Amino acid sequence: MILSHLLPLVVLLILDSAVPLPTGESQWNVTDVDHVNDTSTPQTDVPVATLMRQTDGKVLRRTKRGWMWNTFVVMEEYTGNLDQYVGKLHSDRDRGDGSIKYVLIGDGAGVVFEINETSGDIHAKKRLDREEKAYYILRAQAVNRRTGQALEDWSNFTIKIHDINDNEPKFERDTFLATVPEMSEVGTSVVQVTASDADDEEYGNSAKLVYSILEGQPYFSVDPNNGIIRTALPNMNRENREKYQVVIQAKDMAGQMGGLSGTTTINITLLDVNNSPPRFLHTGYHLSVPESAKVGSQVGRVKANDADVGKNAEMRYRIVGDDRRNGHDGSEMFDVFTDGATQEAVITVKKPLDYETKRLYQLKVDVTNTELDPRFLHMGPFTDTATVRVTVQDTDEPPLFTRNPYIIEVQEDTPVGSSIGSVTARDPDADNHPVRYTIDRYTDLERLFNIDPINGTIFTLQPLDRELNRWHNISVAASEINNAGQITRVPVFIKVMDINDNAPEFAMFYETFVCENVKAGQLIQTISAVDTDEPLVGHKFVFSLSTINPNFTIVDNEDNTARILTRRGGFSRRETSSYLLPVVISDNDYPIQSSTSTLTVRVCGCDSRGNVQSCSTEALMLSAGLSTGALVAILLCIIILLMIVVMFAALRRQRKKEPLIISKEDVRDNVVSYNDEGGGEEDTQAFDIGTLRNPEVMDANKLRRDIIPEMLFPFRRTSPIKDNADIRDFISGRLHENDLDPTAPPYDSLATYAYEGSGSLAESLSSLESAATEGDQDFEYLSHWGPQFRKLADMYIGKDTDREA
Repeated sequence: MILSHLLPLVVLLILDSAVPLPTGESQWNVTDVDHVNDTSTPQTDVPVATLMRQTDGKVLRRTKRGWMWNTFVVMEEYTGNLDQYVGKLHSDRDRGDGSIKYVLIGDGAGVVFEINETSGDIHAKKRLDREEKAYYILRAQAVNRRTGQALEDWSNFTIKIHDINDNEPKFERDTFLATVPEMSEVGTSVVQVTASDADDEEYGNSAKLVYSILEGQPYFSVDPNNGIIRTALPNMNRENREKYQVVIQAKDMAGQMGGLSGTTTINITLLDVNNSPPRFLHTGYHLSVPESAKVGSQVGRVKANDADVGKNAEMRYRIVGDDRRNGHDGSEMFDVFTDGATQEAVITVKKPLDYETKRLYQLKVDVTNTELDPRFLHMGPFTDTATVRVTVQDTDEPPLFTRNPYIIEVQEDTPVGSSIGSVTARDPDADNHPVRYTIDRYTDLERLFNIDPINGTIFTLQPLDRELNRWHNISVAASEINNAGQITRVPVFIKVMDINDNAPEFAMFYETFVCENVKAGQLIQTISAVDTDEPLVGHKFVFSLSTINPNFTIVDNEDNTARILTRRGGFSRRETSSYLLPVVISDNDYPIQSSTSTLTVRVCGCDSRGNVQSCSTEALMLSAGLSTGALVAILLCIIILLMIVVMFAALRRQRKKEPLIISKEDVRDNVVSYNDEGGGEEDTQAFDIGTLRNPEVMDANKLRRDIIPEMLFPFRRTSPIKDNADIRDFISGRLHENDLDPTAPPYDSLATYAYEGSGSLAESLSSLESAATEGDQDFEYLSHWGPQFRKLADMYIGKDTDREA
């Protein structure tokens, strides 16, 4: 078989020279002489044309074969009216009599490509697009048309789509964003943009792209081969122009005329560098501040301009040291810091200002960038200075006290209306207005003091008592007479000094006793005293008895305590149960203060060791009749008797409940209950088990349980079977058997006997004998049972009809 009429001769020559086929894909197979006969493909007896060529010392021969080929080539985007001719398959065994049939299978066979079974011509039925599919792999075979016997083996071949320039270059996006630092050198790479062409890159120049810049000169350039955009001008300053728009074109056919092209836009932004130093707009600024401004308050703001942005525009301000010769003397009174949001210099008050002392200050403020770029220091200097004049404004200040606070000491016996001290305030303004004084009554609710509104003298309104309150804290307000709103307050601490005006007294309440068997000279109590006064040298108390007492005496211990001793023994509760002992206590301050306190001494009965047993006369009387042990025994007996009575009463109230079943063995009186759970709350009509036992019972007379019946006595159904001898005989026989059975249940047990009855109204449902009577049955009644039985009626009535026919 030979390949012929692929394309016109000229096209074949052009393709053979312009389109290099892949290795092993040619119409002619060049092999060694020793391998002329290829066993992989069936061969026919054809002449061999040998082409001699010297290659590495080997002689090669080209063998022309009759049924072997690799590739057809067809143009894409064919626009003719007829189907595009691809090529022709022909076998040497084809004699032109139509006995051979050519068969084509594989990619697109019958859909994209069609073969003439008789002539072997292949045509493309559709327009082919190489970008959609670049080649098709098919198989061809020649068979006998009449017998279907294969005349040639299957042979594979490829139809390649010959590319044409029908796709323009396309960029990944229509718009790109790029950045480059300002002041960059010429040739600095900005960004690379590349386009793609769907045409064949291996054939011709259809996919060979060339990049060019359409818009953006002379600032930027583009590499025509790889699409890298670079800077084209030196020292591009962001402060002059920040954004640029560059349009890049990609053209195929190596940029030749007639090629297709695509474009994209690149928006390039210059990034800031610190190449602009900060500068003040003015060499001098003027600010003013009231003298009443507090420390840390803001005086004003000044700002230097920096054309840079971000960190490159961050600035630091500072006040340069005092230069008295040039009048710069404000560094001690003012401070400055940088506002991070606005990059302004904020000037604040460092010390209190006084208009009457100094009214004008001059500051030298310096500014510089926080971050410097060494590459651009030659464009500096990156610092600047300005002079700031600050004027202090006069304000109406409130009065000022000469001291803060005031501490005044006063004796507690000072007469009412006496002067105890004074406060002084003045108007700090130049006018020096008169001042008026008042006491804040919220700090002197008892109105103990008053003040002279003109000279500030403080005097008492009530007597003072140090023992009640040692300190009095009041607040004195001073205000200008012509401007009552200007008020200043100062605390005044008044300390009340002590005088000896209180007598000493017992330090605590003493509960003193003496035993009946005590001896003379025995200690019964140690006493001490306290004094609310506070003498400078400390307390010194003297203890004594107001009169000579025959029973007790007192001894001063010289340490502000005293001992009470007995003068005799033999005290008796029956004679005297207690004694009153007046004790005189004196201090040593001037004037001497003394007081008499009475000490009560009780007489008690004690054991041999001196431990108190009883001090009351009632216990003494009881001890004469019965002893303490006897009284305790009587009390215990009474308690036990009461407990026995309570327990007996509790036992009488309990009732003994007898069990229902005395013996588990005796089950004659047992009641066996079977509970059946109903249908729930929605079941309003009870289930009648009688319906199951007698199918002839009708439900017409059932009563509803969810409504009140209209008749008092409900209708009682009677069994339709009046006298059933079978049931009567069955029950009688079972009763007789149970009476004679010794193992039968007790006489009062309930035995239930179930009996099916006389049969169902539906009669027998068995189909055992249905075959014998089927022919005599009439199924016409099934048609009257409703639509549910229509199918059944059609089946049986139809059978009867067929049987009759």
